[in-house]
Amino acid sequence: MVEQRYRWKNKQLRKQIEIVDGKRAPSILLKNATYLNHPLKRWVEANIWIYGDRIIYVGDKLPDVTEGCEIVDCTDYFLVPGYIEPHSHPFQLYNPQTYARYSAYGGTTTLVNDNLQFFLHLEQKKAFTLLEELKNIPASMYWWCRFDGQTELRNEETIFTHDQVTAWLEHDAVVQGGELTAWPKLLAGHEDMLNWVQEAKRMRKKIEGHFPGASEKTLAKLMLLGADCDHEAMTGQEVLSRLMQGYTVSLRNSSIRPDLENLLKDIHELGIHQYDNFIFTTDGSHSSFYDEGCIDKMIKIALEQNVPIIDAYNMATINVAQYYNLAHLHGKIATGRIAHINFLQSKTNPTPISVLAKGQWVKRDGVEIKDSAVIHWAENGLGALELNWNLTKSDLEFTTTLGLQLVNDVITKPFSVTPEEFDENIPFERDECFFMMIDRNGEWRINTFVKGFANQLCGFASTYSGTGDIILIGKRKEDILLAFQRMKEIGGGIVIAEHGKIIFEIPLELKGYMSTKELSDLIEEEKQLKKLLQERGYQFGDPAFTLLFFSATHLPYIRITPIGIYDVMKKEVLLSPVTR
Repeated sequence: MVEQRYRWKNKQLRKQIEIVDGKRAPSILLKNATYLNHPLKRWVEANIWIYGDRIIYVGDKLPDVTEGCEIVDCTDYFLVPGYIEPHSHPFQLYNPQTYARYSAYGGTTTLVNDNLQFFLHLEQKKAFTLLEELKNIPASMYWWCRFDGQTELRNEETIFTHDQVTAWLEHDAVVQGGELTAWPKLLAGHEDMLNWVQEAKRMRKKIEGHFPGASEKTLAKLMLLGADCDHEAMTGQEVLSRLMQGYTVSLRNSSIRPDLENLLKDIHELGIHQYDNFIFTTDGSHSSFYDEGCIDKMIKIALEQNVPIIDAYNMATINVAQYYNLAHLHGKIATGRIAHINFLQSKTNPTPISVLAKGQWVKRDGVEIKDSAVIHWAENGLGALELNWNLTKSDLEFTTTLGLQLVNDVITKPFSVTPEEFDENIPFERDECFFMMIDRNGEWRINTFVKGFANQLCGFASTYSGTGDIILIGKRKEDILLAFQRMKEIGGGIVIAEHGKIIFEIPLELKGYMSTKELSDLIEEEKQLKKLLQERGYQFGDPAFTLLFFSATHLPYIRITPIGIYDVMKKEVLLSPVTR
C-alpha cells in the first residue's frame, strides 16, 4: 500500500523526536522563512527544521542544538512545496532518472509515472528492481499500472495477465491504474479490465481516464465503472462536463496539446472560479517542450490567466497530493512531510532559484547539482539494443495499394497508392515515402507507404516507436538500408541518411527507446531532429510523437501495429504482416 512507501524505521523516528526535544541537531534549519501554508491558504513566517528527508518542525521556535546543522536565512525567499507532475510518461526519448533530475531543477520533485515500457519490455522482477533503485534519486517516483498496451499486440493476453497486472497494482510505489486508453473495451464488457479497476479501487488507488471527445453519458458510465480523473478535456465545456460527472480534471499543456491558456480562459468565461478539483499535467511531452520548464511553466500560465496565486500553487501541489491520498507525505510544507521545498525569488515567479528534494540540494542559488544515484539499467534488461539479423534489399518490397496519410502530428487516414509507379526511389516532387514497420526480432514486417510525413526525406530509421518495433521511412531504398545499418551499429536510436551519407543520429542507448544523455543535451538534439525533418517536408510540431503514435489504436483512423495495418473504427486488420 502507498502508506508503506515512506515508513521510517523506529530508530529514525526516535531520532526525529530527539531533535524536537533538543537532544539532537536537525540537518538543515530554514530560518525566517515566508512559506505557503495550505490549511490557512496564506503566507506565513516560520522556522523550518529538516532532518534527512523529512520536515521535523514548522513554527516560531529554533532548535536547541545546531551543531553540524546547515543554517539557511530565507529572509529573501518565498517557500512553496515541491511541485507534483501527476501524469508523466518518463520514456519519451529521455529516461526516468534524467527526466526526474531535469524536472527537479525547475521545482517538480514528485512524479507519477507511466509503467508501459517497463511492462511491455522487461521481466517483472527486473522492472521492480528498477523501481526500487529509482527510490534512491532525490525526486519521489510513483507509478501507475497499465491495463492495455495502447495498440494491437500479437500476444496481449500473455502480457496483460491477471497475475502481472495485480502484481503491479499491489506494488507500494503504484498509486493508480490506467490510463484507460482501451476504455471502449471496458464499456463493451471486457471483464478482466473491469476486475482490475475494481481491484485498484479496493486498494484505494485511483483510476486515470483517457477519454477524448467522450459524451456526458459516456463520462457518467466510466465514472460508475471506477474512473476518477481525466486529462483529455480540450475545451472549457469539456472541463465542465467532467466536473459535473464528479471527475478531478487534469488540465493539460503538452507539446501536441498546449491547451492550458485557452482552457483557463474558457472556464473563466463559464463562471468557474473554484480550483480545488483541478491539477496540472504536461502529459509526457518530449524534451524540447520542457525548454521553458515543467509544472513551473504551467503555474506561470495560470498566473497570467488571473488564477489567484495560492490556487495556482495548490493545483501543482496539495490538490495532487490529496487526490492521490498522499497529503501525509507531499503537497505542503508541514511537520512530517517529505522535504521537497522550492525557494522562490518572487511569489509570481514559480521557477525556483533553489530546490530541496528529500532534504538534498538539487539546485542552490541557480546552480544545478547532479545527483549521485546509480541506476543499473543494463543489468536489469535495458542495455544497448542488439539485433542479430540483417535487413536486405528483398525486404524492401512495396506492393500494397493501401497507405497511411498523416493529417496532423498523430492522426493517420487511409489513402490509395499505385505502387507500380515506384521502384528504387520515389520522386521528390511526390509527397509519399516508403514506410516499413519491422519486428525487433526480425520475425515479421509490414510494408506500406506514408503520405504527409516528408517529401524530401531519403532514409530514416527509428527504434523509438509505440510498440518498440523498428520504423523505416524514406524515398531512397539505399538510404533506408544505410540508416538501418547505422541504427543497428549504435545499438538503437534515430538515424537520417541522405544520398549515401549519415547526416544525423540520436543514439538511444537504453534498449533503443531511451537516451542516457542529460535532458538539456537531448533538448538540443531533438530540436535538430525537428529542424532537419521540417526542412525535408515535415509540416507538424512534434515528429517524435508522430513516431510514437503511428501504432496507437486509441486514436483514429488507421494505425500500423504488430498485427498489421488496423482500422480503429471497424476494429479489423486491413493488411497483415509478412513473415520474414
